[in-house]
Amino acid sequence: MYKALICTIIFIFFMTFSGLAQGFLTTDNQRIVDGSGNEVILKGMGLGGWMLQEGYMLQTASFANAQREIRQKVSDLVGEENTNAFYTAWQDNHCTRADIDSLASWGFNSVRLPMHYNLYTLPIEDEPVAGENTWLDRGFELTDSLLAWCKANNMYLILDLHAAPGGQGMDQGISDYDPSKPSLWESKENRDKTVALWKRLAERYADEEWIGGYDLINEVNWNLPGNTLLRELYIEITDSIRSADTNHIIFIEGNWFANDFTGLTPPWDDNMVYSFHKYWSNNDQGSIQWVLDIRRIYNIPLWCGEAGENSNVWFREAIKLFEDNNIGWAWWPMKKVESISGPLSVNKSGAYQVLLNYWEGNGSRPSATFATNALMGLAEGLKIENCTYQKDVVDAMIRQPGSDATKPFAYHPIPGLIFATNYDLGTNGYAYWDEVAATYHLSTGEFTAWNNGWSYRNDGVDMEACQDSDTTNGYNVGWVSEDEWINYTVEIGNSAAYTLVMRVASNVPTGRFHLELDNRPITQSISVNHTGGWQSWTDLELQDIPLEAGTHVLKLYVEAGEFNINYLEFSDPVAPNLLDPVCIFARTSIDGEQLIASFNKKIDPSLPSLPGGFTIMRNGDIVDFDSYQVDDSGYQIEFTLQEPLFFNDEVLLSYSGTNVIDIYAKPLLSFTDFAVENTQPERSFIPGKIEAENFSLNSGFQFETTTDDGGGQNLAFANNGDYIEYLVSIEQAGNYSIDYRAASANNGGRIRLELIQDTTITPVHTVDLPRTGGWQTWQTVSESATLPAGEYTLRLTSIFGEYNINWYNFNLLTGIEDEAGIPLSYALEQNYPNPFNPSTTIRYSLKESGLVTLEVFNILGETVATLVDKRQSAGNYQVLWQAENYSSGVYFYRFTATASFEGGADQFVETKKLILMK
Repeated sequence: MYKALICTIIFIFFMTFSGLAQGFLTTDNQRIVDGSGNEVILKGMGLGGWMLQEGYMLQTASFANAQREIRQKVSDLVGEENTNAFYTAWQDNHCTRADIDSLASWGFNSVRLPMHYNLYTLPIEDEPVAGENTWLDRGFELTDSLLAWCKANNMYLILDLHAAPGGQGMDQGISDYDPSKPSLWESKENRDKTVALWKRLAERYADEEWIGGYDLINEVNWNLPGNTLLRELYIEITDSIRSADTNHIIFIEGNWFANDFTGLTPPWDDNMVYSFHKYWSNNDQGSIQWVLDIRRIYNIPLWCGEAGENSNVWFREAIKLFEDNNIGWAWWPMKKVESISGPLSVNKSGAYQVLLNYWEGNGSRPSATFATNALMGLAEGLKIENCTYQKDVVDAMIRQPGSDATKPFAYHPIPGLIFATNYDLGTNGYAYWDEVAATYHLSTGEFTAWNNGWSYRNDGVDMEACQDSDTTNGYNVGWVSEDEWINYTVEIGNSAAYTLVMRVASNVPTGRFHLELDNRPITQSISVNHTGGWQSWTDLELQDIPLEAGTHVLKLYVEAGEFNINYLEFSDPVAPNLLDPVCIFARTSIDGEQLIASFNKKIDPSLPSLPGGFTIMRNGDIVDFDSYQVDDSGYQIEFTLQEPLFFNDEVLLSYSGTNVIDIYAKPLLSFTDFAVENTQPERSFIPGKIEAENFSLNSGFQFETTTDDGGGQNLAFANNGDYIEYLVSIEQAGNYSIDYRAASANNGGRIRLELIQDTTITPVHTVDLPRTGGWQTWQTVSESATLPAGEYTLRLTSIFGEYNINWYNFNLLTGIEDEAGIPLSYALEQNYPNPFNPSTTIRYSLKESGLVTLEVFNILGETVATLVDKRQSAGNYQVLWQAENYSSGVYFYRFTATASFEGGADQFVETKKLILMK
């Protein structure tokens, strides 16, 4: 029995620890896998600033960008002995076991270590014997400690040579390059030292399973024709590593900040990964298609070794893009001085600011003692327990890529006080809505500040330091604009009517907002007046705000800017049965088919079957409605309209009846001409001109400033499959000439125009755009089309080519009368069968003779078959399309019939979908 127990314990012990040992990361075709063959998506953090300081992380970039320059500034102030003490403290405190434990607990599974070679070996200029390598203990000891902490947390460690001997790029801050000395590319001695360093590292860590791999050289940025010298060095390093270590992945970055792989394909090692970097660009499939093509062609895994330095929205988008494509990533960086965009912010002391002021030329020279204390204080501030943890950043990286759900940022009981900056965790459109939520300036050519105050949180909501003498958490929301909103999860103790005090400040008299609970308005539109300045705070008091007990989402909806918000405080609950029911808000549905009125109290759901007392006016005319009913919340009445409202209609609601009562039998108070918010989206009118940048949805197109007449922006840098959409209102059906204002320095391109209504997609035409001789050399290309009347989504899809588009102009040539005028003389019946294989029949009838065309298009809008193209007499017809020689997929057929008669022409055009399934 005892022996069996011991054997069981030993077995469990062995299985437990063998389970922790996942084996070496290796490549398996296009995947990175562990020792058991399980795919591993690396989710990592780069420890930038630890072994290699970069000026922007310390706020010294304007006068000292490279680490050698920073060190010289420090040494000039405090002397070499104190400088050495500072750098020792910096390295001891910047990354500790607590940092790695935290990364693991937050959900990261890997760490990228940016190494400075000078912690491992001497510069070639300082070697006692030229051509030999003196090895230094400091770098290896720091790496050993980091590896031990990673192993304890089952995290992979990727070694990244961030500063190679001599410096690998012109960007001095990245590689500590010194232009007065030979670079890595100008010195064989530096390249030999690089090769020797990697061999030394490989010898030391060859058997360490939690080493995830070797990132050979970070962000080369040097003119290396064909990347020939870069490839040669990479292969030499690879050979040196493989002489000691055949276990670990080798990560290869391209030239020009990791993204130029010219000459670096095909792979030369069977355990290799290509590593690209991504900053400040669009996060659509087209933005990474170039590396996906490399992966597919060479059957090799990808890794994004660096991304970051943007907003939470950008983080979430990029990581979701990577993970949807089975690409691992490492973010940059973990810590910076006084920053909102990383997981940890190093707090800046007043003493360190004194040093910055002096170095910038805006202050007197501090004493060596003062400067030493300030620097050692900065080093002490690096410890994780002294940093500010930015939980919104981590949430955006770990949770949000897989979920649109929001979660509370802070606990908000009501009665109680809610700081405006403590809105829910989540992304733009779910936790809040802000017009600018990230910067994409590598794609758009224009930097956009996502948080104008650069304070507190890394979202699109703009925040700044608050100077209110009343209660404050140190920050306020500001720069609010029309239709922006913020959500707060609240815990309401009792169903009651509350008094709200909202602390506001404004330098303009135009602010306006309302509050919603679970997307249901609970206040009327409230004005925020001029308070005397952006930090001149005052109380805005609202009475009788109805709130339901339980967990709810409170929304602050901005109707007009601008104003600042410090906090909202709910107090003094009043029993709801004591209040008279009144209308507090009304709006249309998005599709214009309903009107929804909101009230401060629950309405008795047993409304009379016939409308009584309500009047809806549209542009001065009465609008009929079929019915009205109380919704599930009890606080809203929904009116179903006989005819939909349009986006530009002005709508008013009145009530003067006695039929509507609340659940306490109190009658609804009468009201007249209550303004209804028309929530339908704005549309562009056709006929008319549409500027390219006035889209409703953009997938992949980039923008640049145009020099064409009128200025503004134009579409640019289109990839195949990119598309852009516009909401349009076509005023009159008819024949149109559509002008496309285009420019192309290369071979032009082709775009497809479609109309979308509900789920029906109708191809209009494809347009070939010419080569104009320059990206800002503009020509107008015209193409005819027949368009129906109504409200549509207009989609333009890029089929191929590189071109710019500035605007589109829709010119009505010939209108088609509706049923009130000349009746259409043709009818088209649906094809059958559909889906079909291998043939289908299309039926149509003609009431009088006319010219008939029947064409079949593929999904690209290209004509694949012309079934009819001739004049036909009145009668019934059917046409068989034999599709044996066509591929499976979606096709469209367009039927056009035109007849001339005295005084005009009659035309019928209709397009329908075909599905060929083989």
